[in-house]
Amino acid sequence: MSEYRSPFWMPGGHLQTILPALLSPRPAVAFRRERWQTPDQDFIDLDFVDGQAGKPVLILFHGLEGSSNSHYARALMAQVQSLGWHGVIPHFRGCSGELNLAPRFYHSGDSQEIGWILQKLRTQFPAEQHRRFFVCGVSLGGNALLRYLGESGSEASYIDAACAVSAPLNLSAGGAALSRGLNRIYTRMFLNTLKPKCLKKLHQYPELFPRDRMLSARNLYEFDNVVTAPLHGYKNTDDYWHRASACHILPDIRVRTLVLNARNDPFLPGTHLPATCSDSVTLEYPDHGGHVGFGTGFIPGNLNWLPQKILSFLESGHG
Repeated sequence: MSEYRSPFWMPGGHLQTILPALLSPRPAVAFRRERWQTPDQDFIDLDFVDGQAGKPVLILFHGLEGSSNSHYARALMAQVQSLGWHGVIPHFRGCSGELNLAPRFYHSGDSQEIGWILQKLRTQFPAEQHRRFFVCGVSLGGNALLRYLGESGSEASYIDAACAVSAPLNLSAGGAALSRGLNRIYTRMFLNTLKPKCLKKLHQYPELFPRDRMLSARNLYEFDNVVTAPLHGYKNTDDYWHRASACHILPDIRVRTLVLNARNDPFLPGTHLPATCSDSVTLEYPDHGGHVGFGTGFIPGNLNWLPQKILSFLESGHG
């Protein structure tokens, strides 16, 4: 499939990030929701697209504060639905519209969460029916998926192919980028939904983290230092961002995997994109596309290129 070319009316990484999310029509998808109990007595909600018997299944892990209603999720699952495939979007803790119960949220290195979800889905879609099992992750979900694939090595061989889109492969570099200049609009957008969730979590667990420090966090570094890192077993933000970054583990991946990042992604500057990986991994870094953007066509644009790119790779192994 050809490399991404941005439309003339969508110049630069910011517009290529923002306009597809705001303007492009989101196709209707017939989801069926299931609620699962987690191993720690919490719950997650998963939205399913029911396909035809024997057809492939594609699992999509969403990004930070994303859901099955995110523009990229709707676009991909609409394609899945049209092919008669099975689709699944597991929601990370607290992202399905209802606050989770446990004293935790979700994070970029959540490979354990990815693992138990995939293993359970594997039992629902057994390999003996010759059904192919594909997995995709976007942004935070892409980084967590890559962490799982690298940590699991050959044990993840039940996955036929995987794809990570706009993953923040180097969390330290990405976090620094999001704290500067115009990029701070994305930080404010995330904090505007994360902080209200945290206030609700404090109603469940009043001493879980310092309320005032959480509310005064001006960027993701400060927020992760107070909330994300300590709640999920990390010493602090620096420890979290280092240990959870997928760039360190790309050489250990044994599943055929596409890593797709635009060089003008505001969330991770192109100079920090890794060049080292295993033979199973294809690194594809187009010059344009923004952060999970890749819009095409005339105004208001469409979201067709990215789903087609993902499905093309998963089915054939070629970019």
